[in-house]
Amino acid sequence: MKRAAFLAALFTVLALVSPAKAARIEVQWWHAMSGVLGDRLNEVVEKFNKSQDKYTVVAVAKGNYDEVTNGVIAAYRAKRPPEMVQIAERGYMTMLLSDAVVPVQDLLEKQGYKIDFADFIKPVASFWSYKGRMSALPFNSSTPIFWYNKDHFQKAGFDKPADTWQELEKQLYAIKAKGISECGTVLPGDFYWSLLENYSAINNQPYGTLANGFDGLGTEFVYNKTKVVSQVARLKKWLDDGIMQIAGQGFSPEQLFTSGRCSTFVNSTASHGNIERNATINWSATFLPHESDIDPPLNSTIGGGAIWVMKGHTPERYEAVAAFLNFIAQPETQVWWHGATGYVPATNRAYELARERGYYKDHPTREIAVLQLSRGTPNENSRGFRFGNFVQTMLAQRQEVEAVFAGQKQPQQAMDDAVKRGNEILRQFEKLNAGKNLDGDR
Repeated sequence: MKRAAFLAALFTVLALVSPAKAARIEVQWWHAMSGVLGDRLNEVVEKFNKSQDKYTVVAVAKGNYDEVTNGVIAAYRAKRPPEMVQIAERGYMTMLLSDAVVPVQDLLEKQGYKIDFADFIKPVASFWSYKGRMSALPFNSSTPIFWYNKDHFQKAGFDKPADTWQELEKQLYAIKAKGISECGTVLPGDFYWSLLENYSAINNQPYGTLANGFDGLGTEFVYNKTKVVSQVARLKKWLDDGIMQIAGQGFSPEQLFTSGRCSTFVNSTASHGNIERNATINWSATFLPHESDIDPPLNSTIGGGAIWVMKGHTPERYEAVAAFLNFIAQPETQVWWHGATGYVPATNRAYELARERGYYKDHPTREIAVLQLSRGTPNENSRGFRFGNFVQTMLAQRQEVEAVFAGQKQPQQAMDDAVKRGNEILRQFEKLNAGKNLDGDR
């Protein structure tokens, strides 16, 4: 008994002399990244966790973007949401109108962090902001660029791809005629984003009324009255003439390019990692083409996702969330993420820091996306797209374009039908969110 009493007293003294280390505050971040990009996301989380001893972020992969969105909605309704969630740009309106989120700028300012939101690259900042205030923190921002096989173009007598669609078409037909490659280009899996939506932005074409949805829920699609119709016709002609191929039989569009079968490829700048690892060709990249009667071309728009903060958590957990978001927004983190993934640095300071360090001398194609996004001043046609149920309207459009490729419809009829279907979906979203005033988001 005496020995037991002595040990108890000793442990009490030791506890007073060396108090237990305070437990870390743990928060969850649900995301949609897998493969190599998922590894890089886990790495940036680990960097944050090791940078301090107060907070721990736990990254949880929840499937693709749609699965993450559906999962977080269900979790919020069950009053068990994560503290943070990565949502793709097509889910912006759903999150903004959900009444389930804490605007990141409000949170960061309340926690005393001084982030220069005016320094964010214009199309990135404007897309993720509502009435001049950042709703979510840009994380994996991307934009499509034009990849090409340098040897194929040189063999055909060209230094690089032309700037305009008209001249590029001549080049691709010449490459095909000379038997240099099996196909001039491959249809991107997300052609609706790269070859229709970004095509519209760069060529100053309206996609919908009310500034592409930025000025209210009453927006309607109008791309059936723009150059998008002739763009779809161009792609159909390329397909019929064997200039363009559609990937299949176990090959992805990227594999058709990196293997050398197709001479060009339009895809996100985030493809850098895979192409650098897998390409067996002498490749490079440049800006997306523009129409010959558009001068100057406008900026492209962003894809990818941002980090939203969910309601329903304690002040201590919001402290942890704010610390993590502040870490993500720092130029050093942005530069590392840019180099590790190919995604665009979200701020001008991070971009300048990468330039100062000579990063683009060794990786010149990594700068293309930044320059393309920063080109000129975004207007209501190039600022981005704010459509409700945007995934559903995109799927309707995709089906109509595929009907053109299959020879079942003419381009004009298909785009008329896509717009009609899309507008019906927009009206459903507007009805669901009746009374929520979004007019004039400038």
